[in-house]
Amino acid sequence: MKEVIPKLSRVAFFGTSTFPGTAENLKETELVAKALAVQLQYIEVREPKDIETAFRAASKGRAEAVLALGGGVLNSVRAQLVELAAKTRLPAIYPNGQFVDAGGLMSYSANIADLDRRAATYVDKILKGTKPADLPVQQATKFEFVINLKAAKQIGLTIPPNVLARADRVIR
Repeated sequence: MKEVIPKLSRVAFFGTSTFPGTAENLKETELVAKALAVQLQYIEVREPKDIETAFRAASKGRAEAVLALGGGVLNSVRAQLVELAAKTRLPAIYPNGQFVDAGGLMSYSANIADLDRRAATYVDKILKGTKPADLPVQQATKFEFVINLKAAKQIGLTIPPNVLARADRVIR
């Protein structure tokens, strides 16, 4: 997002504290934000009804962009989240490509198809007798960067060519 909006200084971070991993993601994001001289505004979204309030809080906090963390609540309001980001003209980066397919601006996430294939190999090993406890924990190794140029145009944002060149998928 900082490459798309070089003067970016304030980002609203939408998350759900009860979702596993949120605290760790927030901590890591704060470190990156600090290094990029970006102020992060954490906004709690515990229930679907909180999404409109979150956008009002982002606006009141003068956020210039939104970073939406994954989780059940935000996934359940995907269409509304994308719609409100467009309506408020806030560039947003989402937790997976499904948000971009629904009209969101961009996402960067683990490649779900690759994770599914890797999970299938675990299932195969378990069905052949390997004890689950004997299988190593694996981190995602393939990631996907998706950009929606229609969404960018809708909010008056130009995606720089160097950012577009790194995208795995571009929706035109």
